[in-house]
Amino acid sequence: MKCSILHESAGRMRIHIMKYSMSLDEADILEYYLRSKPFVSDVRVYDRTGDAVVTYTGGRSEVINALSRFRYDDPANTALVPEHTGRALSREYEDKLAWKVIGRVVRKAVVPVPVRTALCILRSLKYIIEGIKCLLKGKIEVAVLDATAIGVSILRGDYDTASSVMFLLGVGEILDEWTHKKSVADLAGTMSLGVDKVWLMKDGQEILVPVSDVQQGDCIVVRTGGMIALDGRVVSGEAAVNQASITGEGLPVSKTADSPVYAGTVVEEGMIVISVEKASGTGRYDRIVKMIEESEKLKSAAEDKASHIADGLVPYSLGATILTYLITGNAMKAIAILMVDFSCALKLAMPISVLSAMRECSRRGISVKGGRFLESVAEADTIVFDKTGTLTYATPKVKEVIAFGGNDADEMLRLAACLEEHYPHSMANAVVGEAAARGLDHDECHSHVEYVVAHGISSTVDGKKVVIGSYHFVFEDENCVIPEGDEERFAAMPGEYSHLYLAVAGKLAAVICIEDPLREEAPEIVRQLHALGVDKVVMMTGDSKRTAKAVAKRVGVDELHYEVLPEDKAEFIRLEHQQGRKVMMIGDGVNDSPALSEADAGIAISTGAAIAREIADITVSADDLYALIGLRKISTSLMKRIHWNYRTIIGFNLGLIVLGVMGILPPTTSALLHNASTLAIGMRSMTDLPDTEVKKEAE
Repeated sequence: MKCSILHESAGRMRIHIMKYSMSLDEADILEYYLRSKPFVSDVRVYDRTGDAVVTYTGGRSEVINALSRFRYDDPANTALVPEHTGRALSREYEDKLAWKVIGRVVRKAVVPVPVRTALCILRSLKYIIEGIKCLLKGKIEVAVLDATAIGVSILRGDYDTASSVMFLLGVGEILDEWTHKKSVADLAGTMSLGVDKVWLMKDGQEILVPVSDVQQGDCIVVRTGGMIALDGRVVSGEAAVNQASITGEGLPVSKTADSPVYAGTVVEEGMIVISVEKASGTGRYDRIVKMIEESEKLKSAAEDKASHIADGLVPYSLGATILTYLITGNAMKAIAILMVDFSCALKLAMPISVLSAMRECSRRGISVKGGRFLESVAEADTIVFDKTGTLTYATPKVKEVIAFGGNDADEMLRLAACLEEHYPHSMANAVVGEAAARGLDHDECHSHVEYVVAHGISSTVDGKKVVIGSYHFVFEDENCVIPEGDEERFAAMPGEYSHLYLAVAGKLAAVICIEDPLREEAPEIVRQLHALGVDKVVMMTGDSKRTAKAVAKRVGVDELHYEVLPEDKAEFIRLEHQQGRKVMMIGDGVNDSPALSEADAGIAISTGAAIAREIADITVSADDLYALIGLRKISTSLMKRIHWNYRTIIGFNLGLIVLGVMGILPPTTSALLHNASTLAIGMRSMTDLPDTEVKKEAE
């Protein structure tokens, strides 16, 4: 690509592309190409002028070489550009704003006064009709204030004031809509379904393949706890599917043969085979945008309070206007009050603050479904941790396979992996990973696999019932026994590991010893949570007393509950609620779902079961638990910003009203300052929240 350097300083270069014009797509391709380079720290491409500003580290020769190699038609470059970049959205609203201003200037300079007057009256009808509609519904809202101000100005023959008011209202509407849509687009651009692989049914066998390899007409299998990655129609099987993220339905929907299913929904119970109707990625961005817009309905109490106060102040503004006119007889002073309403700023700044906080969370690997949950995180005084995959690493390792009844250890591991790979969770992944590491390939040799929540897996191999899972499931529920003569070996098993029990035809066949190492940062996370105002940190686990106590002591939790079932976790949270406490729950498995649903803020680990991520209000990255500290700080900082916005908006606009009544500010100036302050507070609300940096122990 040919370009010239317009300006250059240390670590910064402004270039001009030697091209007659640059399209929006070309600007995006160049920007994302440069962003992909490790030596480029920031880049801005201006499609209107064909310029690009590149901030870089290292030598300038790397930037020049990258520019010289760049081509718009290179598929590798075009693949870097996401489905939606926001550039087209910005151009749309830039043009709307420009034409609004140009139209105003041209009318003032060229159009004769009588024609301008007629146009002013015609344009006013829109606002007056909206105000009348509002009154007919028995409501006194902002539309009534706007209609009154414009109508009174026209009745007085002050068409310039009426025209100016409508112009400023129009500009405000464009800026409000632009600001909101940009916030939604920025957030949507950071989110995805997060499904990498699916089970493809081919020649009667299930094969784990990348979702990108699935074509229209292929059949995929989804079981309990799995996310449906692609749109399609059920071919066989039956399942209860949670569709809340797509349709908003609160209860799972029964799906049988010929039922439609949608990408992003989750199988809560059952198993279905789906014929794929749409390839990967179809409509994904639009669905995410829809989900974000739906999440805005989940307002925090502070947002809801601000919204109600905004609507409640409108009648007082109208009453003050009438009273001012009756006392002073000055219509201009009265109209000045109408030009200032609290609703615009309150209803714009609050949701934008929340969207900005959600976007900041997304950049840190945290996905939040609504402002209500951020407020719950900020106010929570109890936090409940599941142990496995949460306080411990999500990638436990198999340390030993102990075979019983004369079985071969490798063969038993092969069989265990064959069953466990269908229901991926942290311990199942450890079994599958160890089998792969030992080169133990396996064919599908079993019948239908049944998953028993919080217990284990049951299936049939060569006509024999095979179960794998917890001690309670294998020995107490399934009544399996230890082979004769192996009792001493069973009693001597190493106690420092977690155990998975595999039984064939009612007899113990193997015990898989799994090391579940504690996350190094866990004790520091608990300490920081205490420092941030969480006064009760609880660990709940289905593990044995011995294992649970060892972990709890190292982590430093305030309360421990072991050998618990899913319903026990949910019941504990209900008891906390009865004591007036707000609870966060962090978990990663299907068995954590009831507790995640019960908590004020249910937080799932991103590598956990899909159903846990679907039910949870918040999902955090599995990289480390410091995301929880960031989440708490962002939530606390967000609530401080919402309260600051509220005080500033009320104070500033009240000042404008006072100055208008005193005759110091004319109506047009009041409207201008009101809209300017609304935009300024809205823009400030879009910025990153302060005091949210997370200090890690290593630092």
